Amino acid sequence: MRPLPTIGMIVPPAAGDVPPEPLELYGGRARFIAEGLALKALSPEGYDAVIERVEALAVSLRERGAEAISLMGTSLSFYRGAAFNDALIAGMKAATGLPATTMTDSVIEALEALGARRLAVATAYSDPVNDRLTDYLERAGFEVAALRALDIEDVDTIATVTTEALIDLGVEAGKAAPGADALFISCGGLRTLPVTGPVERRSGMPVVSSALAGAWGAMGLLGLDRHAQGAGRLFDPALSPDGRMG
Repeated sequence: MRPLPTIGMIVPPAAGDVPPEPLELYGGRARFIAEGLALKALSPEGYDAVIERVEALAVSLRERGAEAISLMGTSLSFYRGAAFNDALIAGMKAATGLPATTMTDSVIEALEALGARRLAVATAYSDPVNDRLTDYLERAGFEVAALRALDIEDVDTIATVTTEALIDLGVEAGKAAPGADALFISCGGLRTLPVTGPVERRSGMPVVSSALAGAWGAMGLLGLDRHAQGAGRLFDPALSPDGRMG
């Protein structure tokens, strides 16, 4: 049997565990490995403390057999703007000779695939990071119609956010942005697979989340099948706004 293609992921937590979403969505189609940045705070200062390690971790993933590399941290890749995001991708490619992307690029690709321009946004972040995200999205041609946030800075706190709280946040952001094309849930540590379907049904708009778009974008690096059931309209375009088959 032919070995599964291997995708390397650079993840914020020190433990360097593969996030659950790629395994749940695509475990039978690809092998995932990860290296951790040891990010401690969702803040510009926290990102500055670890971002210089990205290329070295990309090389480590290549040495472990990765055939493509993704930096799986949205705020890590948007916080200094588009030119820096592009430089991160170029640096990973140059260091490894492999295709590479970031979670931010995957999110933008996903929003464009859905034809979304006017956005409702829900995030884990505090105001300084939200401001940088808004600036990034607007410079990329999107309109941020409303933004609601959990105001989290400590990385470990992200794991305590419940499904119910995240659904409520997403629905609140959607209600604050009538006529939005999509809801974007930003922060790869938020567990959004069980949230996407309920929020799409309640808001009537597609949901793009960092965690799921990151997995979707990583698969695209190797031209692999990105469709999946139960993950929302990005993964199954046949779904109608109420979550049923169109």
